[in-house]
Parts: sequence; C-alpha cells; structure tokens
Amino acid sequence: MTALLPPPAAGTPGEEPVSGPPAARSRTGAAWRTASRRVTPGAVAAGVVLAVIALAALAPGLLSTHDPFEPHPDQVLLAPSGSYWLGTDYLGRDIYSRLVHGTGMSVVSALIAVAIGLVAGSAIGLVGGHWADRAIDVVLMRFVDTLLAIPGLLLSMAIVVALGFSTVNAAVAVGVSAIAVFARLMRSEVLRIKRLPYLEAAELVGARGRALLLSHIVPNAWSSVLALSVLQFGAAILSIAALAFLGYGDPPPSPEWGVQVSEGKNYVFSAPWMVAVPSVAIVATVLAFNRLSAFVEELTSHD
Repeated sequence: MTALLPPPAAGTPGEEPVSGPPAARSRTGAAWRTASRRVTPGAVAAGVVLAVIALAALAPGLLSTHDPFEPHPDQVLLAPSGSYWLGTDYLGRDIYSRLVHGTGMSVVSALIAVAIGLVAGSAIGLVGGHWADRAIDVVLMRFVDTLLAIPGLLLSMAIVVALGFSTVNAAVAVGVSAIAVFARLMRSEVLRIKRLPYLEAAELVGARGRALLLSHIVPNAWSSVLALSVLQFGAAILSIAALAFLGYGDPPPSPEWGVQVSEGKNYVFSAPWMVAVPSVAIVATVLAFNRLSAFVEELTSHD
C-alpha cells in the first residue's frame, strides 16, 4: 500500500518556500552560492595575507618587534632566529620590523595610484562612451591611445623625473599610467549598456544627460570597474616597488619594500634573506589581490 504523503508547499516542486521578493532572493542566493564556491584553500590563504597586510598597515606597532631604523653594528647580517625572526640587514636592523613598517607605505602609495587611475580613467571612459563617435570622444581616445603606446614603467619613470624622486610621486606616476586601462574598460561598459533595451526605455520616458549617466549607466558599469580596481591595486604595489628598486622612490633608510630589495641585492649570497623576505611579501600581496579581484568579479556579476 502506498503511504499518503502531505501535499507539497506552494511554489517550485522540491524547493522550500522562502519569504521576500523573488528578485532579491535570487540575487542573494546567487551571491551566497558564488561565495561558497570561491572558498578554496587558495582563497583562504589570500584572505589571511590581506588581513595581515591590513593590520600591518593600520597598526605596525602591534606587529613589529624592534625599531625598524635603529642600527646594531654588532648584529650585522644575522640569519633568522628567535631574536630576529627574519634576520638582520647590513646595518643590523631587524628585517621583520622593517617589512611591517614598509607595508603601510606600500598600501598607501597603491591607494593613491589606484584612486588616480580610477577617477580620471572612469571619467574619460564615461564621457567618451556616452558621446561616442563625436569630437570629444575622438580627442579623449587619442589621448588614451598615446598613454597605451608608452610602456607603463617608462612613462612612470618620466613622470617621477619631472616631479621629483619620492614614493608619493612614484604613486602618482603609476596612477597616471593606469588611466588608459580604466578609460578603455569604462568606455566599453558604457557602449555595452547603451545597447540594452532598458536604457532605450529610460530614454523614451525622458532620461537625458547627467540623469541618464548617474542613474542608469554608472550603477550598471561599476562591477567590472571595481574588479579592475582590486586587480590594479596589486599591480600598483608591484610597479611602485619596481620604481623604488630602481631608485625613483624614497631613498634609504626608507623601509619601503622595493628599497629593501635594492639594499639586499649586494648580499644575495651572503644574506639571501635580505632579498627573499621583501620579494616574497611583494609576490604574496600581488597574488592575494589577484585572487580578491577574481572573487569580486564573480560575486558582482550576479548583481
């Protein structure tokens, strides 16, 4: 005899009834499913690295164990030990403490670079895409093409030479070289959104000019630009470290990561930790932000 089963709940068979607007439930569920898929060992490791970077940038005194600028002539080039976790440099300074204090400089300079590229590049791409094929778009895109034609590192070096050698000026230079990337992406997003049916409907009901840009185009283009911003953050750290290594940033005794690599290049064989420690920090940071960018891109694609 077949057992009598209770009638299924209203809605899709096999699904539990959920309260709330259907569209909101769909977006929230998709976002949570995406987040759960991305929680891999690599994502967890990237999260730990980013958390440590944030803590070191905001409160370096909590993590450092020595004065990053105080030399100890009797403790030169010591290998990693219990007293000096990552060893000492050629002046006897604690490499671990210098690494911690250099984190804030790298993060702040990367923020400056990304902010310049994001604001200026997005504005250029937004204006060019909205008035595509007009004179203003042609002028802006030729400016972007000029930036793209010059290698980013070479352009950054030229700007630093004009502004002066410092980490802040290096950040400004890297930000200027990133304008073209943001402008191209924003323009392509604007052109894609302008072809969507809902934007044509908005224009039919009277949306024009600034209202059309701010209310309909920008909110739908922000997700791709946000993912690029996170990706460019890691690239900015790498570029600024490269400029500091070449001598275009703050001079020693700055604890900036690129300066530490430059100081250790003469001790690769006698004290390899001087180069290895800041180099690993740079690589780990860039990889962590690359992972975060992929996570942000997939998560926001469901909005």
